[in-house]
Amino acid sequence: MAVNKSKVAVGFIVAGVLTVVFGTVLSFVGPLIIDDQIVKNTVIDPKNEMSYTMWKDIPVPFFMSVYFFNVLNPQEILKGEKPMVEQRGPYVYRKRCQKDNITFHPNNTVSYREYRQYYFEPSMSAGSESDVVTIPNMLVLGAAVMMENLPYAVRLMISATFKTFKEGPFLTKTVGELMWGYDSGLVDFLNKYLPGMLPSTGKFGLFAEFNNSNTGLFTIFTGQDDIRKVHRVDSWNGLTELSYWRTPQCNMINGTAGQMWPPFMTKETTLPFYSPDACRSMELVYQRPGVMKGIPLYRYVAPKTLFANGTDYAPNEGFCPCRQSGLLNVSSCRHNSPVFISHPHFYNADPVLLDYVQGLSPNEDKHGLFIDIHPQTGVPLNVSIRLQLNLYMKRVSGITETGKISEVVMPMIWFEESGYIDGPILTTFHTNLVVLPAVMEYMQYGFIALGLATILIAALVHHRAKVKRDIPIDTSLSSSSNVSDLVYCF
Repeated sequence: MAVNKSKVAVGFIVAGVLTVVFGTVLSFVGPLIIDDQIVKNTVIDPKNEMSYTMWKDIPVPFFMSVYFFNVLNPQEILKGEKPMVEQRGPYVYRKRCQKDNITFHPNNTVSYREYRQYYFEPSMSAGSESDVVTIPNMLVLGAAVMMENLPYAVRLMISATFKTFKEGPFLTKTVGELMWGYDSGLVDFLNKYLPGMLPSTGKFGLFAEFNNSNTGLFTIFTGQDDIRKVHRVDSWNGLTELSYWRTPQCNMINGTAGQMWPPFMTKETTLPFYSPDACRSMELVYQRPGVMKGIPLYRYVAPKTLFANGTDYAPNEGFCPCRQSGLLNVSSCRHNSPVFISHPHFYNADPVLLDYVQGLSPNEDKHGLFIDIHPQTGVPLNVSIRLQLNLYMKRVSGITETGKISEVVMPMIWFEESGYIDGPILTTFHTNLVVLPAVMEYMQYGFIALGLATILIAALVHHRAKVKRDIPIDTSLSSSSNVSDLVYCF
C-alpha cells in the first residue's frame, strides 16, 4: 500500500507542535516544581530526614581559630608609653554543635538548646596550648575602670586586695590557661564573698563559659505555615526583646539564629541574625555574587555601620555610651566590665584607634567577616565570622596597679569561626540544586528545539509532496490504448 507522505508530514507537524507546547509548559512548570521541592525540604520537620538532620546536628566541620595579641612592653605601658603587640596564633579548635531538648509547638515553632564543645587541633595550629603569652589582666585593669567612681579609700582597699592575691596589671599564662581558665586566689575570694560579680564560678578564662555550654533557649519558626518565616527567632530564653540597650530598636531580637535563612533570596535581601555572644541582633548586606565548586552563591558582609557609634550612625545611639566608630560597648551584658567588640585589627574602625597601639595591620581579606550563601535555599556554603575582644584601660587613682597607663582600647584576642560545606553533603547539594535543575532546563529547551525541527522538516516534506501531486501529465506521449490501435491497423 502506498504511503501518503502528505498525511504523514501533517502527523509529524502535529507531533512537533505538541512537543513545542510540552517544552514551553515545562519551562514554566519546571521552576515551580523545583521551588516546591525547596520549600518542602527547607521546612523544619523530622519527616525531612536529610535537611532535619543537617539542622539538628550540623554535619559541616566548624573551627574556631584564636589569635592572641602578645604584649611586648608591659612595663613601658605602665609608664604611659604606647602599647606594642605581636599577633600569636592561630590556635585552632574544632567546634561541635548539637541541638538538644527539641520541642515542637502548635504555633509552628520549635524550641531547642544548642550545646557546643571545643577540641584543640594541634595539626592546624601554629603552636600548642602550652605556649606562653602576655595580655592585660582583665580582673585588675577591668575592675579598676569599673570602680573608678568609688570613694578613694575603697579604691585603696581594692588595690591592697590585688596585692594580697599577687594580681598584677598583666598576665603571663599559657594559651590553655587563658582560654579555659586558671586557678586564682582572687577569683575564689570574689566567688565566695561577692557571688555573681564574675561570669563564671570556677576558673577564670576568656572562653571558660563557652566550652560545654549552650547558647540559651531558642524558639524559632519552622516555616510550616509561611516559608518566609523559617528559622526566624520567635524568642530567646523566653524573651521577645532584650533589656541591655537604651532604645527599643537596639533591644529587638531580629532575624534567625545565624545558621540558616529563608529561601529565595535576592540581592536586596539582608541577613539579619541574633547573636547571644554579642548580646544583640546584627545584619549583613549583599556584596557580590560568586560560585563555589559549581554552586552559585551570594556573599554577605558586615556594613561599616555595624559597629559605628551613635554620632556617625544615629540608629546605633542605643548601643552607647560609645567611643570611636568600629567599637561595640558590651559592658551592659558583661557584668559592666569595660569590654568592647570590634573587627580584628580594628578593620573598618576609626583610624585613630590604630594610632594608640603599635603592631596592628587591618586587611579585608584577613579580618573582614562574610557569609557565602546559596540564595535559592538560604543555606550557608562558606562562613567566616571574625571578631576581636578589646579591653578599655586607663589610669585610676588609688589603684596603683594601673600606674600611668594612657587611656587606650587594648586588643587582647581575635577569633574566627569558620566552616564550609564539602564532601558528600556538597555532592548531594550540587546534584539536587545545580545538576537536576540544569537537566530540567536543558530538557525544556531540547523539547522546544526538537519540536521546531520536527515542524520544519515535516512542513518541507508536506510541501514537496503537495508540489509533486500537483504536476500535470505530459499529453505529447501516446497512451497504451493508442499504441494498440496503431498496431491493429498494420
